[in-house]
Amino acid sequence: MDYIDIPPPVAGIRRALRLIGWNVLIIVAGAAVVGLAGEAYLRLTVPFMESSKPLEFVPNAGYLRPPNTEIRHTNGHDFWTVSRANSLGFLDREPPSPERAATTCHVSVIGDSFVEAPDVPNEDKLQVRLEELAASRLPRLEVTTSAFGMGNTGQVQQLPFYDEYVRRLRPKLLVLVFVANDFRNNTPLLRSLGLLPGGRKGPWEPMVRKRPDGELELAWAFPKDQIPEGFWPQPSGTALAGRKTTAHLWKAMAHSWFALWLSAKKKALFPPPPSNAPHRFSRKREALMRQPGYAAGYVAMFEGWRPTRWGDVKRGFARRDLPPFYEDALQYTRFALEQFKQRADRDGAKLVVLATHTLKTPGTHMFERMSEMAATLGISVIDQADYILRQGAKLTDAQWPHDAHWSPAGHQWAAEALLEYIEQRPEVCDG
Repeated sequence: MDYIDIPPPVAGIRRALRLIGWNVLIIVAGAAVVGLAGEAYLRLTVPFMESSKPLEFVPNAGYLRPPNTEIRHTNGHDFWTVSRANSLGFLDREPPSPERAATTCHVSVIGDSFVEAPDVPNEDKLQVRLEELAASRLPRLEVTTSAFGMGNTGQVQQLPFYDEYVRRLRPKLLVLVFVANDFRNNTPLLRSLGLLPGGRKGPWEPMVRKRPDGELELAWAFPKDQIPEGFWPQPSGTALAGRKTTAHLWKAMAHSWFALWLSAKKKALFPPPPSNAPHRFSRKREALMRQPGYAAGYVAMFEGWRPTRWGDVKRGFARRDLPPFYEDALQYTRFALEQFKQRADRDGAKLVVLATHTLKTPGTHMFERMSEMAATLGISVIDQADYILRQGAKLTDAQWPHDAHWSPAGHQWAAEALLEYIEQRPEVCDG
């Protein structure tokens, strides 16, 4: 029998391929073992890895949580909170009856995600801590509280909360919690630029618009299907095709706690560009400028704005010099505050603004703009940042390590600052 000799180079290649194959197999097996171990560990030690925060549209109020629905919220690092919406669709206890509120010094708090606070349980929230502190330090006043917060809203979108829910309680003190992104959310132009394709908007959303004479008025935004063509930048066909080819993989990983944990760690180490990153604003700005009905009014307003220079649009309000459309945006916030002041005066409530520490973390210009605006309207401002610094703490101590929202300490300091205001002005409750 004849034997065929295998040339040495070919034999070497085969040995190398076998070695590579075994190494790949070992790596895959090792990764599978690590993944299974991580999956088991997380499912035994972590309550959940995905947030569940459903929304429903409520006529005359906007998007709220479905009443009495369980809400789960986590950032994968700092908190895993389970709470329940009350019968009105807000993350708070049931508000007192109007009859009960009328016999107490009732304080109603309105705001965005800082007030909604799905990342802390009710017992740690501003309004609950305020009620407990007042009961021990100011029992004569008998302070009761309620809170009406919804994420991704500004004072303009919060006006219906007062009209539909708060007014019937006739609060003695009405508190607007003002955060850094409220300047943006109060403005139709910036709010539209900030929303991503497919983002939450409508069927309508409370807005403010300019009349032909330049005066502002309450209005309703157009439905999503009436947004001008080309306004929302869409992914390219290539990108969509790539998504389809990996859809089955992502669908499988969506149920893996270990994969979700790795994704959270990746975002913490390598934060993705914010939803209002410069390049996204540039694309939306150009799309807006191409619309005949918009270009004439906005060409001059955009002059002097360079997205790559200004970066995150909400932080632009913290700069000393503002482009024209930032100056224009301030008018909308002033209008919203004025609307709240008119309602509070009409209904006999004392209106105050609680300025969160976020207004001073990028500098002081943002806080100064808001407080000067409030002063011209006769609205008192409570400076949480000042209170925190007086306690010998840092402003960042008021928020989570991996999330800019209030931690329990932030809620506690906000409640203490509010109580200090009431202590210095007990006539608020007596009146």
